[in-house]
Amino acid sequence: MEHSTPLPAGAQAPAVTKTTSSRLKSIFSGSVGNMVEWYDWYVYAAFSLYFAQVFFPKNDLTAQLLNTAAIFAVGFLMRPIGGWLMGLYADRKGRKAALMASVLLMCFGSLMIALTPSYETIGVGAPILLVIARLMQGLSVGGEYGTSATYLSEMATKERRGFFSSFQYVTLISGQLIALAVLIVLQQTLTEEQLLAWGWRVPFVIGAMCAVVALWLRRGMEETASFTQKKEAPKESLMRTLMRHPKELLTVVGLTMGGTLAFYTYTTYMQKYLVNTVGMSKADSTMISAATLFLFMCLQPVIGALSDKIGRRPILIAFGVLGTLCTVPILTTLHTIETWWGAFFLIMAALIIVSGYTSINAVVKAELFPTEIRALGVGLPYALTVSIFGGTAEFIALWFKSIGMESGYYWYVTACIACSLLVYVFMKDTRTHSRIDTD
Repeated sequence: MEHSTPLPAGAQAPAVTKTTSSRLKSIFSGSVGNMVEWYDWYVYAAFSLYFAQVFFPKNDLTAQLLNTAAIFAVGFLMRPIGGWLMGLYADRKGRKAALMASVLLMCFGSLMIALTPSYETIGVGAPILLVIARLMQGLSVGGEYGTSATYLSEMATKERRGFFSSFQYVTLISGQLIALAVLIVLQQTLTEEQLLAWGWRVPFVIGAMCAVVALWLRRGMEETASFTQKKEAPKESLMRTLMRHPKELLTVVGLTMGGTLAFYTYTTYMQKYLVNTVGMSKADSTMISAATLFLFMCLQPVIGALSDKIGRRPILIAFGVLGTLCTVPILTTLHTIETWWGAFFLIMAALIIVSGYTSINAVVKAELFPTEIRALGVGLPYALTVSIFGGTAEFIALWFKSIGMESGYYWYVTACIACSLLVYVFMKDTRTHSRIDTD
């Protein structure tokens, strides 16, 4: 592991060479922690069909899901704060220190959900504790994204940066996939009554235990050369330095808006959509979600590697064009589908399109900012955008359904993707204009 001190202002950092094995070891350790964090985050969405009635008064399914979706959205409100605090910490104290702090916070949030009594036991205290736990998890995930995106992008070589950084979404999706796998196992081993009574608590306990393992793994990570070799920190605050890059900040917001909304529509919300709108069983909706997510995960490094060859911008534009043209037809057709395979192919087609965003969005954002504010520059505007568009996706979709205008949500997603497309068309290709290579 390299050891160095910050250089005097204006000095040029010497090149530092990392071996392939050291890069892979650090990327693996960082990625496993990322996977655990996203598992903990997505377990909430995967099991909300079962614990919705535990934390709220008994009512119709749509009303209970609306309440749990609202708390899902509340968790997103902490993500900008997490992106801000952890971004500052990562840019001051290092990427490794921030990544360890975020996974520890996630552990506490998951354990709290696992141990919270039901509404029938403690009344309004149950949803209050659920909100507090989700706020902690939101703070954790908000800090995780910007720091891990920065870490993976800085640890990778220039020629394979798109490939290696794509593993952020590989681990993000695998965390969601493992959450669904746990759900499938519990559905096969427990009765419906057992799942509703106590079985839904099991995955949160698993998440808390895995977070401890991830914390241990992250202790052995190397710090990135970009951070250890960076120039002396500016005298002004990092937030003030960040505000000197308004174009980059707006670019992060614009390129994230449509992508994050599409991602949450076809992943976390889709499981509920298949049950609540299409009329499929919970077991079938879970299996379809698991199958499509697995293939979606496998696509990420393939498209990430492609971006190393042809550039980031063409792939983002492909997502923007196809997403704008195909969202309404896909969701409209899915609404009337009657077969398992029909639903599978439609969702898979949508996720192939979304891969044009998910596989490379992390590296694109990291390549926009200089080292001294990279984690903050990636994390804060991303978290704000995800909170507004991704975090409210389920709630808005269910609201449209509750007023009898479900198709209005399809057009809402289309409009957001179209806005992002405008950003993709006019932005520079970060593969050839990367700040990681020029700092």
